[in-house]
Amino acid sequence: HVQLVESGGDSVLAGGSLRLSCASSEYMASIFRASSFCMGWFRRAPGKEREKVATLDSDGRPVVADSLKGRFIISSDDAKNTVYLQMNSLKPEDTSVYYCAARWSRCSSDWRDWDDWGQGTQVTVS
Repeated sequence: HVQLVESGGDSVLAGGSLRLSCASSEYMASIFRASSFCMGWFRRAPGKEREKVATLDSDGRPVVADSLKGRFIISSDDAKNTVYLQMNSLKPEDTSVYYCAARWSRCSSDWRDWDDWGQGTQVTVS
């Protein structure tokens, strides 16, 4: 298992940007050298189910949810053991708790398939 700690959540005005960070307790370069591993960002708005935002697999391939393409970017800095979520042109409907997650297998869009979770960080857009 890996421990994950998110940060960067805040309250912003519509049209603004935020960058969320997810710090891992494990050496990211080693994790991504694993045969199959995935890091991801999910979010859960009040009264809604948790949904996938973006994933980054062990081949370094980023996948962003179709509805968020062009605004959200996932990336990693292996030297800092950190995965980032850059969020641009934020909208009120992006208001959610954002979670970082790890899966010791191929990426999945179903949050139930993921193994390790951070505590979440609140993003509020008004």
